[in-house]
Amino acid sequence: MRKLLLFTFLILVSMAAFATHQRAGEITYKAISDLKYEFTIVTYTYTPSPADRPELTINWGDGFSQVVPRTQKITLPNNISRNVYAGAVHIFPGQGNYNIFVEDPNRNYGVLNIPNSVNVPFYIQTQLSINPFLGPNNSVDLLAPPIDNGCVNTLFLHNPAAFDKDGDSLSYKLVDCRGAFGFPIPGYVLPNEVNTNVPTTFDIDPITGTITWDNPIMQGEYNIAFLIEEWRSGIKIGYVTRDMQITILACDNQSPVIGTVQDTCIKAGETLIFDVSATDPDENQLVIRALGGPFVADDSPATFPPAIGTGSITSTFTWNTNCSHVQFQPYQVVFTAKDTLNFPQLADIKTVSIRVISPKPENLSATAVGNSVHLSWNRAVCQRSIGYDIYRRGGFYGFDPGACETGVPAYTGYEKINTLEGLTDTTFVDDNAGIGLVHGIDYCYMVVAFFADGSESYASDEACATLKKDIPIITNVSILETSLNAGEIYVAWSKPTEFDTLIYTGPHKYIIYRSDDQNPQFVAISENNGIDDTTFTDVVGLNTFSTRYSYKVDMYNLTSGNEVLMGSTQVARSMYLNVSPSDQTLRLSWNFEAPWRNNRYNIFRYNPVTEVFDSIGFSTQPFYNDSNLMNDTEYTYYIESFGKYSAPGLVDPIVNFSQINSGIPEDNVPPCPPVLSVKTNCELVQNDLSWVNPEGCPNDMAGFYIYYTPSLNDSLLVIDSIFDPSALYYAHTNLLSIAGCYQVAAFDSIGNTGDPSNKVCVSIDSCSSYRLPNVFTPNKDQYNEFFKPYADYTSVEKVEMKIFNRWGRIVFETNDPEINWDGKNSNNNQDCSEGVYFYVCEVFEFRLEGLSKRTITGSITLLR
Repeated sequence: MRKLLLFTFLILVSMAAFATHQRAGEITYKAISDLKYEFTIVTYTYTPSPADRPELTINWGDGFSQVVPRTQKITLPNNISRNVYAGAVHIFPGQGNYNIFVEDPNRNYGVLNIPNSVNVPFYIQTQLSINPFLGPNNSVDLLAPPIDNGCVNTLFLHNPAAFDKDGDSLSYKLVDCRGAFGFPIPGYVLPNEVNTNVPTTFDIDPITGTITWDNPIMQGEYNIAFLIEEWRSGIKIGYVTRDMQITILACDNQSPVIGTVQDTCIKAGETLIFDVSATDPDENQLVIRALGGPFVADDSPATFPPAIGTGSITSTFTWNTNCSHVQFQPYQVVFTAKDTLNFPQLADIKTVSIRVISPKPENLSATAVGNSVHLSWNRAVCQRSIGYDIYRRGGFYGFDPGACETGVPAYTGYEKINTLEGLTDTTFVDDNAGIGLVHGIDYCYMVVAFFADGSESYASDEACATLKKDIPIITNVSILETSLNAGEIYVAWSKPTEFDTLIYTGPHKYIIYRSDDQNPQFVAISENNGIDDTTFTDVVGLNTFSTRYSYKVDMYNLTSGNEVLMGSTQVARSMYLNVSPSDQTLRLSWNFEAPWRNNRYNIFRYNPVTEVFDSIGFSTQPFYNDSNLMNDTEYTYYIESFGKYSAPGLVDPIVNFSQINSGIPEDNVPPCPPVLSVKTNCELVQNDLSWVNPEGCPNDMAGFYIYYTPSLNDSLLVIDSIFDPSALYYAHTNLLSIAGCYQVAAFDSIGNTGDPSNKVCVSIDSCSSYRLPNVFTPNKDQYNEFFKPYADYTSVEKVEMKIFNRWGRIVFETNDPEINWDGKNSNNNQDCSEGVYFYVCEVFEFRLEGLSKRTITGSITLLR
């Protein structure tokens, strides 16, 4: 045993001798083919350390590993060396996620937020996702080194200047530094948690990646780790973990300040130029530099000459953009200003996003042909675009996109009607998917080029066309009389004015057709002779109270007695009003199915005193709520609509009426869902529920139902009810476990029950877990006589405790969570000798997932 201890001691001494070594690093990769990738390891080490690493072992995550020789070592100031291990190539077996990692003993000595850092291995990991549907992937490149300095009581800023050559979306998040076998380092904390007497904040911006520490209070070295995750088409396709080191020193100067720099967008082919200035409050010499994707672009990279000066300096960012720079994700540029004559150099950082956008498709034209519109435009300027989206609306909008506004936004009223794959297909015939376009509409179009990564060009100029008015255009289907069997409907249309009079010399006639909800087939119901006879009143036994009617009109030429169909109107349906009851409210809604566009509706309600209908309001949408009414009282309504066609030369406004309908308000509105919160009282083993009722909801509540389940896998059931609307608290007591989920629902005096509140679940981790001490003294002094858990645990059903002596023999075992070992050997009831004993304890806890087992192991020192 002594030889084993001596051997272990010598190993630890040997590790310490080679310890003060790894400071920071990451693993990056680039795709060679679908399954073949090349990897690069970069580490930063303590230069004087004898633990130099001329090679490192990289583990591929598929059961294989490879020794990678160092290809470059650069000695930097302040005892730092940059080591590059490049050219490691691996072919992966197939689709999947692979965690590629390097583990190396040890970190450098004295890292404040890593206990005993000199004996903690350095571990970095990168994840590669091979997905044939998303294509090969290149990891991010981190252009800023992972070694930085800051000052006590001064804002610390750092940005890794990550660049993704594939244009994938990036996100950032802090993670624990990892040690042996990739496990989180025991005792690791964020730098701001080393000294909690003075609260400071430490975080990373998830979008820009800027790390902010406000403000360091203790000098020393700190290590942090963060993930740069890549996303493509909403799917995570890998990440790089960077482990970096921050050194905080005493300073007596102030940080430089970079002036305001705005995010921007630019059209590909134009040159982006702007100045960036920095000042130093102490009038010290300072330098301003920039890193980011535009500077490492393969074609026409950006420039930003470093500027050095005293007090105030300026440099100019210049980028001659072209189509190769177009991508969905913006480029990020990190500007850094540092005072050069101090150590450490204090810095200010500004990150700027730049989007390069494809120019718009040029020379869009629209020509009406029959009942279709033919479009054509020039081929897209950027050859990397892969197709075109075509948008349409009725009527000209006058869209003028902003500098960063790509595609066609929804607020313009344009809708996408087709997508053309391919760069060379620059014509399109819009015949409304074979149905034909509507006469009387001024059809307007825009075209957008799109790219494989989802980016879009600016929208083309608008082009509009109107079909010739060579057929009749329906304008009215209006209810004149509401009745179950004697209703009347007025139908009107506009006569054609642009047909070929040499062919269709006349005379002419119209045939009027009707269908309804019960009989959807159109039936001819009347004829009008003469081109100017464009109205018809339908009075033949109509049920306008509960039936909707549709109409269309055919026009015929009767030259030489032959009937030739010249064309048909679109179908228009009568406006039907629905009235739905609510609490002191009637909800009015009506259908609108016609080829013209309605832009206003007037609402009329019958006044029993004056016996006429009064206008009570208007709406631009086909619905209206009439509020502050009396429940159980009948109210009667009709709707007047105002609309128009977008093409000129037609009746404006087009006015139509709905049928008359009635409704009776009633209290059928349940209370709103309360907003629930739950606090756990660990000492009493109870959960305290409290809730608030949202503003603007019905105030006629009568009480609340309490819902509960002890498990995530079970449905919530009512466990209690409260018949007091002012009671907004409930204590759930007598619990076996604090784990559980809760909801609350309100009910009113009528019997309406509202939807349940938000679901709140409580984990047993809200209270202290089951923990065991490491010493007890069964010496009959009435203190610490029994080995038992700390008293603040909850939610434990039982344990399976086994206590062993140093020879591995069981001296005590129990299922009692309280254990209560008195220090006697349960085999012979003799006192156990003083010394160290070992235990394995299976703890069975009531968790949200159900009864679960947790194993804890440790040692106990028995003293008498």
